[in-house]
Amino acid sequence: MGVLVEMGWGGLVQYPATITWTDITQRVDVTSGVTITRGASDELSETQPGTATLTLDNQDGALTPGNPSSPYYPYVRRNAPIRVSITAPNPRTGSAPWLMSQLCDDFDDGIVDPALWPGSYGGVSESDGRARIPCVPDVPAGYLSARQWRLGGSRLIVKPGRLPAANGSTAATLSVMANGTAAGTRVGFTYSPVAGTLSCVSEVGGTDPTPTVLPYSGIDHLWWRLRILSGALRWETSGDGYTWTMRRSVPTPAWVTSQTATVELLATRTGGTADTAEIDLVGHNVWPRLWGVVNEWPVQWEGLLSTVTISATDLFKRLNRLPPLMSCLSEEIKILGPLAYYPLTEPTGATSAGDLSGTTAGPLTVAQVGTGGTLDFGTAMGPAAAPDSLPTFAPVSVSVGKYLTADMGPGYQDSSTGNWNMMECWFSTSTPGRVIFALAGAAGTMQMVWSLNGSGALQVETMIDGASWQTAAVSTGNLADGVLHHFAYDEFAGLVYIDGVAKTTGAVQWMAGLRTLTVGAYAGTRLWSGSIGHIMLTATLYTGIGPQMAVHYQAGTSAFAGEDADARIIRLAKYAGISAVTILGTTHDPIAGQGDGGSGVVARMREVEAAESGRLYATRDGYGLAYQSRDLRYNPDPSSEVFTIAYADLDTLGVQLADDDQKLCNQVEASRPGGATQKVRADSSVLAYGLYGQQLEILKTSDNSLVDAASWIVSRYANPDPELREVPVEAFTMPNYLAILNAEISSFFSVTDLPGQAPASSMRVTVEGYTETIREQSHVIQFRTSASARDSVWVLGDATYGVLGSTTRLAY
Repeated sequence: MGVLVEMGWGGLVQYPATITWTDITQRVDVTSGVTITRGASDELSETQPGTATLTLDNQDGALTPGNPSSPYYPYVRRNAPIRVSITAPNPRTGSAPWLMSQLCDDFDDGIVDPALWPGSYGGVSESDGRARIPCVPDVPAGYLSARQWRLGGSRLIVKPGRLPAANGSTAATLSVMANGTAAGTRVGFTYSPVAGTLSCVSEVGGTDPTPTVLPYSGIDHLWWRLRILSGALRWETSGDGYTWTMRRSVPTPAWVTSQTATVELLATRTGGTADTAEIDLVGHNVWPRLWGVVNEWPVQWEGLLSTVTISATDLFKRLNRLPPLMSCLSEEIKILGPLAYYPLTEPTGATSAGDLSGTTAGPLTVAQVGTGGTLDFGTAMGPAAAPDSLPTFAPVSVSVGKYLTADMGPGYQDSSTGNWNMMECWFSTSTPGRVIFALAGAAGTMQMVWSLNGSGALQVETMIDGASWQTAAVSTGNLADGVLHHFAYDEFAGLVYIDGVAKTTGAVQWMAGLRTLTVGAYAGTRLWSGSIGHIMLTATLYTGIGPQMAVHYQAGTSAFAGEDADARIIRLAKYAGISAVTILGTTHDPIAGQGDGGSGVVARMREVEAAESGRLYATRDGYGLAYQSRDLRYNPDPSSEVFTIAYADLDTLGVQLADDDQKLCNQVEASRPGGATQKVRADSSVLAYGLYGQQLEILKTSDNSLVDAASWIVSRYANPDPELREVPVEAFTMPNYLAILNAEISSFFSVTDLPGQAPASSMRVTVEGYTETIREQSHVIQFRTSASARDSVWVLGDATYGVLGSTTRLAY
C-alpha cells in the first residue's frame, strides 16, 4: 500500500482532460501522513467540501512559489490541480505459477528484487521509488521475471514514469511485454520516442502484421494495462490508473492461456545518445481519494530543512467562489456563449443597457427621433420566471420617439462572417407594424430587420450586398396582442421559434459582417411601442443552437418547473461549467422552478438536495459531482455491503453508541412554492419526549408530495434508535483492505461481534463521511455513520421489510 500524489502543473481545473500530471509522491512526508476529510458529519447535515493536508519535501526549492529555478516554475501557485490516490498490490498466495496480476513491485526499497526479477540485465537499478532502465545505444536493458506467471484470466498493469527521448537515435523503445515460450512470441506495449507512438502488439516470430499504433499522449497513456476479459485479450490505457479505455482487442491467442510467461520491462536504442527510462507501480491498483486544487504553498524552514505543508480542497472550492446566479433564463442564455447579450433589466432611471456576454460588445444607448416619447427602464414586466423588469418604449408616433442602438464592434463583425447567425429576444406590444430590432453591417450593404407587419405577424426584411430588399412573412398569427412572446431565429436551419414552437421562414440565409444593432426602430421609423428584453446574438459554426434557444421560452415562463431532481442538478451544474455529473439512484421527484437570480449555484443545488432527501458531493476520482437520490439507501441487504468487520478487528479506540435527542423530530411544518403549509406530527413521540419541531420549505410541486416529504422525516426521527456515529478502522491491517477502500458516501457496512453491552451483536451503518490518515504501513479511516435501518421502507409480504408495526415505513 502506498500513497500517490500528482500535480497538474499549469493545468486548468475546468479542463481536466487537458491536464498533464506529474508524480510528486517521493516528496510526501509519510511519517506525518496525508489526512483527507470528505462528506458530512451525519445524515441531517450537508456534505462539506473535501479537503486534504500533507507535508512535502522542499529541500531543492522546487515547491517555492516564484522560484525561477524550480522545474515547475511558474506553476507552483494557488489553485494548482492535485489528485491523491492509494495504490495497492494484489497479495500473492500459494505457489507458482501465479496470476500475473500478483506480480507487484513499487520499486521503493532501492534494490532490484532477485525473486521477482531474476533475469534482469543491462545495468537496471532502482532509485527514487522507480525502476530505472538504461536506454543505451546497442545495449538492451531490462527487468525480466522468471517464467512463473499466467496472463490467462488475469492482467498486467504498469505506470511508465520517465520515457526515453529520441536523442538522435534511428530507433528507441520502452516496452512492457508478456513473453511466451517460443522466441519472438509476446504481447504488450511499445513506446517509440522517435515515432512518438504507443503500439499495442501481439507478436509471433517477432512481428505483428496489424498492430494498433496510437499517437502517444502524455495525458491519456499514463498507465498501461494488458488483460483477458470474456475470451478477449485487451490493451487498455488510463490517465489515472482508475478509469480505463480499451485501445485494442483480439481473440486471446492460444499460447496465452496454455503457457506460463515471463514479464519483461525493456529499453532499446540504436545510435544517438543514452538516457534512462523509468517504470513504477507494476501490478498496483489505484483508489482515488481526492481530486481538487492546492489552496496555498507555505514554505517553512527548520534550520536548512525546507518543507511545504499544503492544504487542498475539492471541486466545491471553485463552486463556492462563483458569483451569484442570474435568473434561470439568463443562465440558459449565457451557456450558449453569446457574442452579445443585452438583458435590458437595468433599474429605473438608467440611460443605457449593458452587454453581459463578456466579449466587449458596445452598450445599447438611447437615440431620439424628433421630439418627445419615452424609453423608461425597469417599468415593464419581464418573463414570469425571470422577474427582472424590462424597459417600456412609448413613442409619440411611428416616427417620433426613442430607441436603442449599439456598435457591437469588430469582433462581432468578424464572427458573423463565415458563421451561422443566431438571435433571440422577448417582446410585448399591442401595436402592429413596428420594428423589434435590426442588424446591419458596417457599410450598410448587409441588413436584417425583424418586425411585426400590419396584421401583427412576424416578418423579416433582408438586404444582401446592397441589393433590393426582400421581405418574408412568418405564419405566426397576430403577435401584437399585449402578451409577452419569445422569439428565436436559427439561420442555419432557416427556422423561427415563437414561444418554443418552430416556424419556417423564407429569410435569406448567411448574413455576413453584421455589426450595428438597433432595438425598437429601423432608419428612424416604425418605432416600437411596448417592451423588449433579453436580446441575445451570436454567430457560430455549431448547428444545434436553434432547439436550445427554443427551450428558453420554458426557462422564462416556468424555470423548468416540474422537471425531475436529477435533471435539475445536471442543469445547475451546467451553469457552473460542470459537465461530469454522476446520478445515483432512481427516485427523482419533480422540482419547482428556480427562476430568480441572486443565489449561488451550490445553494440552488442544496435546495434540490433538501427537497429530495438526497446527497450531493464532489467525486473523488475527477472534476465532477455526484448526486444520490434517497432510494439509494432503501432496504440495505448483505449483498450491498462494501465490507463487514468484527468489532475486535477495528484495531482502534473511540467506537461509541449514541442515544440522545440530537436528531429527534416529531413535528414538521412544511411549505412549498405556491402551495399550502401543512403539518405532520407524531403524537406518541410528542407525549413521550415533548415537542421537537422543524420548519421545512422545499421545492415540491404538489401538496401531496410535500406531505410525503414531511412524513418521511417524522417517521424516521420521531423516536430514533441508538446508533453508531463514529466507526474508526485501521484499514491497512485488514485482509479486506481493498473492499474498505471502496466505501463511499451512502455505502453500507456492518460491525459484528459487538461487546455484550451493545443492544445487538451486529449493527449495520451507512457512511455519511470520513476522515482518513495515510501513513507508512497505516491507513486509519474514521467513518462518520448513521443507522442504516432508519432508511428501511415497507415491502409488502417481505419477511424483513413487511413486518406489521415494525418495518412498515412507507417510501416516498
